Amino acid sequence: MERSRVLLVDAAPGALLGRELERLLGHGLAVTLNLRRVADHAGARAGWGGRVDFTDFDPFDEAALLAETVRDGLGHHAVKSRAGVPLRAAFLAGATRPGLAHPLRVIGRAGAGTDHVELAAAARHGVTVTHTPGSNAAAVAEFALAQLLALTRGLRSYDEAAHRGEWRAATAPPKELSELTLGIVGPGRTGLALAGRASALGMEVQAFSRRPASTSAPSAPDLAPASAPASARYLAPASTPQPTPTPTPTSAPGLAPRPNRSLPDLLATSDVVSLHLPLTPETRGLIGRAELALMRPGAILLNTARGGIVDEQALADALRDPAHPLEAAAVDTFEHEHAAFASPLFGLPNALLTPHVAGMTRTAMVTAALRCADHIAALLAGRTEGIPVVTA
Repeated sequence: MERSRVLLVDAAPGALLGRELERLLGHGLAVTLNLRRVADHAGARAGWGGRVDFTDFDPFDEAALLAETVRDGLGHHAVKSRAGVPLRAAFLAGATRPGLAHPLRVIGRAGAGTDHVELAAAARHGVTVTHTPGSNAAAVAEFALAQLLALTRGLRSYDEAAHRGEWRAATAPPKELSELTLGIVGPGRTGLALAGRASALGMEVQAFSRRPASTSAPSAPDLAPASAPASARYLAPASTPQPTPTPTPTSAPGLAPRPNRSLPDLLATSDVVSLHLPLTPETRGLIGRAELALMRPGAILLNTARGGIVDEQALADALRDPAHPLEAAAVDTFEHEHAAFASPLFGLPNALLTPHVAGMTRTAMVTAALRCADHIAALLAGRTEGIPVVTA
């Protein structure tokens, strides 16, 4: 029986590459490894030659991605990515075209979110889309805390001054975390992970969920799926081997008793607002000029979710305006990333910018890679139980 073919668009980095390849091969899959983001090309070829095929292309070049996916008319049954390589209608049409020996059937992402896939086109062409929600929840929650501490304690300015040989004292003592209220927009897996950590540090935590408010306040477990797309399906446990999952909080000590308060209310009553929503048509541009103007004087905005949720130009204008209530922002996700990276936030001293690295810890990345391999193998075998499948 011929093995299902998988194109590994961007593999896990460093030593994690071996674990990911072993997992895919262990499922009986035929793997084509894109070397573009592999640091040691020679080492990869020497270590895996004869067991996997190799290619080398820029996955963000749509024409190159399609050409490699369908090379020699063979095609690939599945495409796996990590960095959110755009998979749009033209690619999906080409990767499933009649005549291919192995038309595309599955797209897997080793990470949370599927906004990089044109879901309606995937559905039209019979392509199933899966990801690994919750695999990096702890990592992103830790990063959001790091952003918060860096901004509230002025770490960057002190570091820059010290490197210039300046001994800079604080002009005004900052508040401690226990004096601040944290507002979480999207209390899903990551939002609850952050809530638990922030509460442990003494912060008051409140949340806004897109789920309509009920007459009685829901418990934290009831809120957990709120940040997942309504179309995501989570079924019974799969029979395929699963990696040890990253612990996901089922409750958040200290989470405010009114988690379904309105977004304007949360913005007006929080010292720090942290975004933890998927990017969907409903959440695109959720935080714009009007929402930023509602924020409490001296407030901080954290975005480790998706760039399109925030109007970056409006955010940049707010940070440039000394009269605006927003004092600072930390942004890890942008509207335009990778080779197209550009933002009106460039150069602003009160904007802490990082290149979409919040979820990139060893534990998170290996969990996502192995779980994604399991999902792809299960779906190619026709098993859907326990696999998160996202539809338009």
